[in-house]
Amino acid sequence: MKALQQPAFLKQENQRFAGTGGVSENNRQAFFVPAFKNALTGEVALSRFRDGRIAPCHLIDGLPDEWIADRDGSGQVTDIKSSIISGFVRLGRFFTRQEACDYMELCSKAS
Repeated sequence: MKALQQPAFLKQENQRFAGTGGVSENNRQAFFVPAFKNALTGEVALSRFRDGRIAPCHLIDGLPDEWIADRDGSGQVTDIKSSIISGFVRLGRFFTRQEACDYMELCSKAS
C-alpha cells in the first residue's frame, strides 16, 4: 500500500500547530473532524480518502474535483486551489486550525 503523502502546506501547518488543538490528534476527543473550506464559496468538505471514506487527518485526494488545481499522471492530487483552507468540523460548524486551537485551550482552562 502506498504511503499517504501530505503536501508541503499541510506539513507546515501540522508543524505550526504541533502540540495544540490545531491538529487532529489533540482535538479528536472533542469531536473535531478534519475538513476543508472553500473561502470563496463557503462550502465545507470533510477530509476523505480517495475512495470517499472519511479520513482521520487532512488529505487532499478526496476533495471535490472543482477544488483541485492539479493532478499527476496517476490522478493523485498534487495541488489545490488557493481558496481552500484546512480546518475542522465540530457539530456542524467549521473551525480554522487556529479556532480549533483556541477552543481546545479554552476548554482545558475551564476544566
